Amino acid sequence: MSIGLGIVLFVIGAILAFAVEVTLDWIALSTVGYILMGAGALVVVLGIIMMARRRRTISTSQTSVDPSTGTQVRRDETSAPDSTAY
Repeated sequence: MSIGLGIVLFVIGAILAFAVEVTLDWIALSTVGYILMGAGALVVVLGIIMMARRRRTISTSQTSVDPSTGTQVRRDETSAPDSTAY
C-alpha cells in the first residue's frame, strides 16, 4: 500500500511540476510538484524497506530438562512470519 501511495504522490507531483501551466500569486505549483515528487520517492523507498523487514525469518531456540529422564532437550524452530496478518 505504501508503494502505491508513493507512486501516486510522485505522479501528482510530476503533473503539477511539468504539465500544469497555471500561475498563481500565492503558491508556486511547480515547487509543490517537486516536493510531492520527493515525498513520493521517499515513501516508495520506505515501503520497500518495510517489505524487506517483513520477510525476515523468526528463529526460536529453547532448552529444557525432560523430567522423566533428566536429559536436556533442545527445540529449534524457524518460521517465516505470517504474511496474511498484515
